[in-house]
Amino acid sequence: MTDRTTGEQASTGAKGPDELRRQIEQTRSELGDTVEELAGKMDVKGRARARAADLRDKAGALTVQLRSSAAQAGHTVHDKATQAGHKVQDRAVQAGHKVQDRAVEAGHKAQDRTLRAGEATQDGAVRTGRELESRAQHSVPAPVRPVVLAAIRHPRPVLIVGAAVLAVAVVSWRYPKK
Repeated sequence: MTDRTTGEQASTGAKGPDELRRQIEQTRSELGDTVEELAGKMDVKGRARARAADLRDKAGALTVQLRSSAAQAGHTVHDKATQAGHKVQDRAVQAGHKVQDRAVEAGHKAQDRTLRAGEATQDGAVRTGRELESRAQHSVPAPVRPVVLAAIRHPRPVLIVGAAVLAVAVVSWRYPKK
């Protein structure tokens, strides 16, 4: 064997037919590995499919994470609204008992205060709703943003609590404690 670059005799020549066969098998094996590597690099379609599958997996994981975050945010908003509703209801009940213990004139004053408090609460709820909507526009991920905004725009629990407060006030005024 001769070296292609210098034309000199190679120092690792075969010492016999068995040695030559072994070298041929080794060269075939190395050549096969090289061909497989080149084929893998040339398989653009296969690599693209693998990359697409990887991206699909990442997108699925991100979707699960976003859904979890949205559900958690929804539960937090619901819990805070429920707590606020209970506080308003408790205060209304206390005010109703005071109204029952007073004369009719004091009942009218309490009713007026309750109405003003309801309006102030409604104004506060509107401001809070706008603030929540603004925060949702900027901090909630795009896939769940419409759901969160719809929940903010339709605050049925706040309306129900307001109606309950008004009903307690009217009943307290109408039927004073004897």
